[in-house]
This record gives sequence, structure tokens and C-alpha cells, in this order.
Amino acid sequence: MAGRDGLTYPDSVHTDVDVLHRRVEGKPAEQKKYAALGIETVGDLLSHYPWRYADSREVTDIASLAVGHNVSLVARVRGAEIKLAQRTGKPRVEAKVTDGTRTLDLVIFMPHRSMAEFHLKRLVPGSLGLFSGQINVFNGRLQLANPTYAIFGHEVDEAVALEEAEWPIPIYPATAGLESDKIRAAVRKELDGLTEADVPDPVPDQVRTERHLASRWSALRAVHVPQTEEEWRKGQARLRYEEAFVLQAELARRRAHAQREESTARPARSGGLLDAFDARLPFTLTEGQVAAGEQIAEDLARPHPMQRLLQGEVGSGKTVVALRAMLQVVDAGGQAALLAPTSVLAAQHVRTLRALLGDLAEGGLLGGSEIGTRVALLTGAQNAAERRSNLLEAASGQAGIVVGTHALLSDPVQFADLGLVVIDEQHKFGVEQRGRLQAKAANAPHLLVTTATPIPRTVAMTVFGELEISELRHVPAGRSGVTTHVVPADNRAWMDRTWSRVREEVERGGRAFVVCARIDGDDDGAAAGPRETDGADLILDEPTTVREAQAAEGRAPKRPLRAVLEVVETLRNDARLGGVEVGLLHGRMTSDEKDRAIADFSSGRTPVLVSTTVIEVGVDVPAATVMVILDAHVFGLSQLHQLRGRVGRGSAPGLCLLVADAPEGSVAAQRLGALAATTDGFELARVDLELRKEGDVLGSAQSGRRGTLRLLRIVSDGAVIDRARDDARTLVEADPELGAWPALRAAIDLQLADGREEFLGQS
Repeated sequence: MAGRDGLTYPDSVHTDVDVLHRRVEGKPAEQKKYAALGIETVGDLLSHYPWRYADSREVTDIASLAVGHNVSLVARVRGAEIKLAQRTGKPRVEAKVTDGTRTLDLVIFMPHRSMAEFHLKRLVPGSLGLFSGQINVFNGRLQLANPTYAIFGHEVDEAVALEEAEWPIPIYPATAGLESDKIRAAVRKELDGLTEADVPDPVPDQVRTERHLASRWSALRAVHVPQTEEEWRKGQARLRYEEAFVLQAELARRRAHAQREESTARPARSGGLLDAFDARLPFTLTEGQVAAGEQIAEDLARPHPMQRLLQGEVGSGKTVVALRAMLQVVDAGGQAALLAPTSVLAAQHVRTLRALLGDLAEGGLLGGSEIGTRVALLTGAQNAAERRSNLLEAASGQAGIVVGTHALLSDPVQFADLGLVVIDEQHKFGVEQRGRLQAKAANAPHLLVTTATPIPRTVAMTVFGELEISELRHVPAGRSGVTTHVVPADNRAWMDRTWSRVREEVERGGRAFVVCARIDGDDDGAAAGPRETDGADLILDEPTTVREAQAAEGRAPKRPLRAVLEVVETLRNDARLGGVEVGLLHGRMTSDEKDRAIADFSSGRTPVLVSTTVIEVGVDVPAATVMVILDAHVFGLSQLHQLRGRVGRGSAPGLCLLVADAPEGSVAAQRLGALAATTDGFELARVDLELRKEGDVLGSAQSGRRGTLRLLRIVSDGAVIDRARDDARTLVEADPELGAWPALRAAIDLQLADGREEFLGQS
């Protein structure tokens, strides 16, 4: 099987793997329930790991049983009978067991009388057995409902049962009609029928030896049939490493494949555009900018395509670093393409680049620098004449830097010598879109992807594992910073003060953003932020509708979220703003309308701008000093941090007011509290990940289906990922196609089969 990256994957690996490919036994209805848990084959079943373990050391003393505890109890049957439910007529078996001193009620619900009679025949008074389940209370008495049990001397050896009664009890993710006990029994049955030879190990022997790791077979036995807590913990650690290793092996394989491609080296040239630009910079680069620039310059000088991620704090100066890389490529005779997710951001980039370059961006024009180039803009909203002119500049090479939206991907766009592709906010573009732009180069172009959504290093190693990583953690000197406060939406005094603060900032010469989650009042099902920016947030799992946002907080819908078109009219007539001019901006406006709205805001003609999250990234108005985010509780933490980054970018301090309806103790309230406590994007990313499920970090491909991460926690397992990454790189360096490791290739193939290929391609 050929993957989209050009690598070859096995269609299947025959031999012993086929044992694990066998379908799980059961009637169609039961198999359907297994499938709902992502379990179709024996291999899936064995990879359905317990989510916790019950302490089974309490075995006979009924007096010591506590409500809610999972127990294994050795007791003698005192009596049993069948009773019928009054309303439905369905049978149940009611029994009593005793430890010799006290009794405990058992109840087993059955759909048919024949099944109830089957249990009645097993629960013979005087027989001794092992009963397992969760203790609850019914009619004031302790009870075991639907326990699993085995009768000594008839179904199980008493000595064996007593020994196993002290082992930890695995508790599995389950579903209605397919309880944990049934899954445990099915797993035990399959394990008892397999040998170590039936379970191929994706971790090579040499790696297991060096890392002192057990075999996969032993690890599966340890997690599913542990005799001690230490045993299942060691088993989990082995399988956790395996998940990291398989993922890192594929990333290393892709990285090796890319490094074998040929690219045109673009070394720095003395006396060119880059030197001229550096000489006129009105500020000193931060240490992070210098370090990242050196790393990128070295990559560009090699005859193999650079693949680097530049992630940085909001306002940390990623644009300057990217521009210096583009200028190095232009100096070396090539062109650079900058792909932005929205027309607003693309236009902002062009304005910023031209302002930074001055006459260096006017090559061939009257008054332009002799060594200058041009910066062209291509968007879908341009008129025909403007588009033709910019297409010609790109195709002829007059424009050394071409900035655009998805319009850059269209067939008419050609380059004279595309040497560098810069993807801004890269998570908003799919692998196919990125590939279409790269295909416009004669040789594989160098690639620099950027994100202003900082993520912890362990996450970056997993999500962007095939890219080298550069980080910008500090903002340039001169920024005054931002203070953040949470404003209760239902507190009239706080709301009055919010709008008064907006008026005060405007009177001081500042600008104010007011952000809403919707465009108009009829837009009840409209998306909040992400749909406005043509993509989903990498880290965040944003609520997409009013109802979903409220349901996510576990509360009934109260009111629609505030909408731009409603809020702008309200504020224009609000006495608290004292007649201040109010503008609006949203994604349905034309490109010219958006440009005009931002220009009016920047100039102060409309010092208050009511907008959707279309201003989330790239909009740079140094005079903006205050941002009011309405319904802040429905936005994700990273997106709120991005929005906040639009203010406080000049010499005046910024103020961010989060107007929210978030119950105390809710996840939304915790997010808002974290945002108010710090402006460190990397710290906020760590907090965000702690508040969210692991699957949300990696996207839908990690939602719990087969072949996905189950035990590995990329937030906390950084050391494991580090070790696995080193081991995988060593293995791939020796055998780039993993030809000697069919079990590892099969494990990779399994992950790709569940959408993992597209997920990895996002990096």
C-alpha cells in the first residue's frame, strides 16, 4: 500500500499476526456492542486495556464491605429464588450468601425465565463460591447486583479461585449489555488460548534488551491478568513505551524520507537583502529570534528540504524571523510563498512586510532599492486586473515574496523558482493543501510552518514529530503587557464599568475590540471562532453552537450568544460610550469591506470595532489597548489567549475583559481563571491540556478507536517519548524502510488505517 507521503506500507503482515486478526466471537448483537467500543478482532480486544483496577483483598468479611467498592467475596449460598418484576414481568434471581456470620443479598436480572432458571440451578444452597461485583444499597441492605461468580468444586478449583481472589480486578471501559466482567472473561479466554509466538512485538528485541522491557505478550498478561499492583504498572509502562515507539518510528521514517529528497540549497549571501534589512532594523532581535534565525539559516543552506516548526508566544516576533528566512532565499535567487488562513491575515502580512522592508519591497519601482524585490498578494477576493498583475509578478520572479490565502493553491499561480514555503497557523491547512503549494516548485522547497498556539514540547514531539522545532518564548522589549479580568455577565455594575473603561481608553487615544461568537441573531447554529478562520484550533475542541457550548458546561440553554450585528447596533446607541463611533468586522464581509473596517479602526475613525474571531491572529494595531470578549466561556483557552494578543502591542498597557456566564467550578471558569492569572502561552497550553481529555489534544484520530494512543499521555510522558524518539531514529537510520521489522510495519499500518495517515500529515 502506498501512502500519500510516497512511502510504501504493507497491505497486511501474514504469519502469526493473523491470529490477532480473527474476529471476536459472539452473536451478531454482541459483536455490534464490541464494535461500538472499537473492538472487532482479537487484537483489538487485547488492546482494550483496563481503565482502572479494583482492590480485591477484601474477600470474606461481609461486615467490612463498603458501598461503592468492587469486591471479590468467598461465601456460601444460603438460598435463591426467582421473582418477577410487577410492571414488566421480567424475571430476576434473588439470592443470599453468607460468610458464616452475616448475609449479603445478590440480585441477577434476566430477560428470560430460562436464563433465570439456569442461575437458580447453579446457586444451590450450601455451595461455596467466589462472587465479584460492586457493593450498593437497596431497601437499606447491602447488595451485589449482577455479580460474576464461580462455584467451587463444580466450575472452578477452590485453591485456584482463592488465590486469584487476591489479585487486582481489571475494570474495563464498557457499554450497556457488555459489562466489564464480560469483557474481562472474554480477554482471559483469548489470552489463555494464545502463546507468545501468536503475539508479534513491534518493539525489536535489541531495543527491549537495552531498555529492559518485557515482551508484548508478557505485558498483555500483566495488564489483563495481574497478580499484583506492581505487575500491572510494569505492564502498562511497557505498552506505553510501545505506543510512543510506534508513533515515533513512523515520524522518523517520514523524516528520513524527506531528508533523502533533493532541494536547492539557499545559503546566506553577504551584501544582499537580508544584510540590508538587518542593518535598518529599528529594534534589537531577542535571543530567541537570533537562535531560531541561525537554526533556519543552517537548514536553508543544505541541499535537502528544511522541515521546521516555529512556534512562539503571541507577539514574540515570528513574522520577523520568517521574513529573514524569506530574504535569505530571495538573496539566493529563489522565491518565498507565505500561505495564510484568511484574507484579513494575508493582507495584514503584506502591510507588515512592506512596512518592515520599506524601499526593499519596491524593487524595479521608482524610488525602490536597487537590490529590492516585491511583495505580492493573491486572494480570491481580488479584482481581475489586480490578480493578473500579481500573478505576473509571481510567475516572472519580480515578486520574491508572494503572500496569499488558499488562492495560492490554484492552478494559475506559478512561480519562477519557489524555494521556501511558509505556512502561517499551519494547523488550519491539510496535508493535501500544503502539498499542492509545494508541488509548484521544481525541486522540493524548504518548509517553515508557524503557529502562535504554543504547545508543550512533549506535545510538539508527538503532533509535529517529523519537524525540527524552534521556539520563541519572549516578546520583544517595549511591549507593556496585558491585564486580564473576568466580568460576570449578569452583574450590572461590572458591565457598566466595562463599557465605561472602553470609553476611557478611547478618550486616551486607544482602540477597543469587542469580540462576539456569532455574526447575527438568526445564526443560532453558527460556529463560534474556528469557522471564521477557515480551520479548527489545533489544541482546542471549541464548542460549535450555542447549544453545544452550554451543554459542554452541563447546564440548560439560557440565552443565545451575543452576535456582532446586534451588539454593534446596541453600542452605537449606548449612552455609556458617549457617541463613540463603532465599526464592525466579520467573515461574511468582502475583502475590501474588511480592509476598510481595519483601516478605519487603525486610524481612529471608528475606535471601537465589534468583530468575530476573524481578528484572532495577524491583526496588528499598536493603538489597540482594550479587548472585551463577550460570552468568553464558550471559547477555548488558546483562542482566548490569541484574541488577547491583539491588544497591548504598543507602548500603552493592554486590558482584556472576559465577559462570561461560567458557573463556579466549571471547566469554563477554570479556563478563564487560568487566562486571568498568566500571559505565558506555554503555561496556558499546559493548563489547557490538563483540563482536557487526551484525545482532544491529538484530534479525532485519537478518540479511542483501535490503533490509537490508549496509555501514552503526551502531557506527562515526555521522558518516555524522548526515549522512544531516540530509539526510533536509531532504528530508522539503520533501516529506513523498516524491512527487517514486519511487526513494527504492521503496527504502523494499523494506525494509518484509522485515519492516522491524515493526522500525521498535518505535521
